[in-house]
Amino acid sequence: MSQTDTAVTTRPEQRRNRWNATDLGLIAVFAALVAGSALIAAVPVGGLGVPITLQTLAVMLTGLALGPGRAFAAVGLYVLLGLAGLPIFSGGRSGLGVLAGPSAGYILAFPLAAAAVGWLTVVVLRRTAGKSRKYRGVLLFAAAMVSSIALVHTLGVLGMVVNAKLELSKAFLADLAYYPGDIIKNVLAVSIALALHKAFPDLLLRRVRKADERL
Repeated sequence: MSQTDTAVTTRPEQRRNRWNATDLGLIAVFAALVAGSALIAAVPVGGLGVPITLQTLAVMLTGLALGPGRAFAAVGLYVLLGLAGLPIFSGGRSGLGVLAGPSAGYILAFPLAAAAVGWLTVVVLRRTAGKSRKYRGVLLFAAAMVSSIALVHTLGVLGMVVNAKLELSKAFLADLAYYPGDIIKNVLAVSIALALHKAFPDLLLRRVRKADERL
């Protein structure tokens, strides 16, 4: 094969891997979704300064719907805009000062968790081709819980230890208050994601299938 032929065959492949206008639009829409979920009435938890919000639902849904790269970009955009001064963190907070607060670990974990559950979602979609929706839903819920516990809760606890000066054991116990809500929110996130994938297969399902066909 000549160099010209190689260039012709590789260029379409490169174009497929680039984000198009639709991808950029989805990143913006889901970033706005996460921002909106943070501003919905929050439930305070004791004196920790880390309220219960719908943010984790939106973060997990972003990963479940978009996959790793676009989910990381969407949630990362939300975090960057908040740190830059837009009042889009819970309670209308904003700015770099948030990083000195007890919720810093949770906020920094959001893009990582979105990417992690997005990556696991791609794995699940590949492994459950032809399987029942219920079976896929169980695995996606497991993916959301693993990502939430491993990243959001872990970094959240560390944030309380560093910024709130709590002992590790006390921070861990304080964080347990968020688990029941996260279980419910992850169930909702998976249910919404399954509905989105069914209604809009181009969102992620067909991307995964096309990627597999090219391997």
